[in-house]
Amino acid sequence: MDALFARVDGEQFFYELVDRFYMGVKGDPLLRPLYPEDLTDPKRHLALFLMQYWGGPATYNEQRGHPRLRMRHAPFVVGPAERDAWLRHMREAVDHMVETGRLTPPDADELLAYFDMAAHSLVNAP
Repeated sequence: MDALFARVDGEQFFYELVDRFYMGVKGDPLLRPLYPEDLTDPKRHLALFLMQYWGGPATYNEQRGHPRLRMRHAPFVVGPAERDAWLRHMREAVDHMVETGRLTPPDADELLAYFDMAAHSLVNAP
């Protein structure tokens, strides 16, 4: 079976997914303070990471090194409330991609299972 990156037609899908996700983050009073004023770099980093993880080019590793998700998120307080807010916005972004025909329900389930696992693994506060 092809990698998800190929099934969703590559880079543009991940940029759209991340843009949609950050639309939610921008208005979230719990998450917004965790991000810099200018969201350009965080958006690019997340899109490149997701592309690489799902079978696309290794641009993220080439530019930023190994993802080390726990280490990169260690400076931020990530408790259950932050995790749940992050997951809510990501689920909404994934749902939008399904609704617009950019993503199949089985691929959405695969993405959401990964996001759920990753978000839970980054919790570092009660």
